[in-house]
Amino acid sequence: MQTPIPATYMRGGTSKGTFFKLSDLPEPCQVAGTARDNFLLRVVGSPDPYGKQIDGMGNGSSSTSKVVILSPCTDGIHDVNYLFGQVAIDKPMIDWSGNCGNLTGAVGSFAIFNGLIDQAKIPNNGICTVRIWQENIKKTIIAYVPIENGQVVETGDFELDGVTFPASEIKIEFIDPVDEGGEMFPTGNLKDTLSVPDVGEFEVTMINAGIPTIFLHAHELGFTGTELQKDINSNAEILDKLEKIRAYGAVKMGLIDDVEQAQSRQHTPKIAWVAPPSDYIASSGKTVKADDIDLLARAMSMGQLHHAMMGTASVAIGTAGTIVGTIVNDVAGGQPLIEVKFGHPSGTLTVGGQSECINGKWVARKVSMSRSARRLMVGSVFVPVDSF
Repeated sequence: MQTPIPATYMRGGTSKGTFFKLSDLPEPCQVAGTARDNFLLRVVGSPDPYGKQIDGMGNGSSSTSKVVILSPCTDGIHDVNYLFGQVAIDKPMIDWSGNCGNLTGAVGSFAIFNGLIDQAKIPNNGICTVRIWQENIKKTIIAYVPIENGQVVETGDFELDGVTFPASEIKIEFIDPVDEGGEMFPTGNLKDTLSVPDVGEFEVTMINAGIPTIFLHAHELGFTGTELQKDINSNAEILDKLEKIRAYGAVKMGLIDDVEQAQSRQHTPKIAWVAPPSDYIASSGKTVKADDIDLLARAMSMGQLHHAMMGTASVAIGTAGTIVGTIVNDVAGGQPLIEVKFGHPSGTLTVGGQSECINGKWVARKVSMSRSARRLMVGSVFVPVDSF
């Protein structure tokens, strides 16, 4: 037999995921543990050796193999608790170590639709400010959700590269986005040398902002910074090389003790490469001009080049890009900046960053960007009762 569980399938930014209210989950799944993980794996359709997740809600890519659990927040400061799970496609694993910045764009809307926001805070017309507690990284995020006639506005003319159709703009602020112990630069340096056996030495910037991220120069990897998914994801040698760099970088960042542990922590850290601006053709076929961007950026997600840019990695780019002395700022011209506009495989994105150095320690105050979100389906997911 199967059991139906209320769920909403939503697009947030350039990602999609299955959203749940915590109270709607089966009782054994309302707490962290094996039952919850097994339930969510079955919802998404993992592990799938075919890599397609045909028997679940996932679509065979890291951008769509995601789950979100929301619940009311009772701390008197935030409105809603947001828990994110990155579901592995071919392994029985859910990585709870980080956030999804793209799906963050859908959290406020889902919370309003599902009665998780005090009705008194929702204007009849205007902007509903939703204060989100991101449980994975223990950070505050603020979403500004447009409201018309008391309802969330989902459609509009805001265009986001990587998303085919326009929608309503949702502004997002990541407050004090440094996680994993509170050090923005875990080694204390804006730049480091990362030595990877049998691969080489690389100049890197390793940062904890939005999500732990390792930035490298594209040219040191033999790249141009204009790569698209087809250039990376079908090349096993390149993928193995990038994963090895990521594993050794995770050790240097203090996220794991041994490179072997990287296999069970695929969501974090991210690995990304940057380059000075140049013209290129985005995956949509449109031309991105060098004069229109500050830098080029490409990032890996769950072992594959992302089709656009992860929201959390965008936070890292915005933070590092506005701090003189990082690799990201270097390729953007090496000047003080309050925002950066970068080119990614699907187009461009602008991210603002506010950081300051206090007594030799860098502190990120806020990173801001715009996203959009839309409900794709509301109903029930069906899960075999013997799967959790």
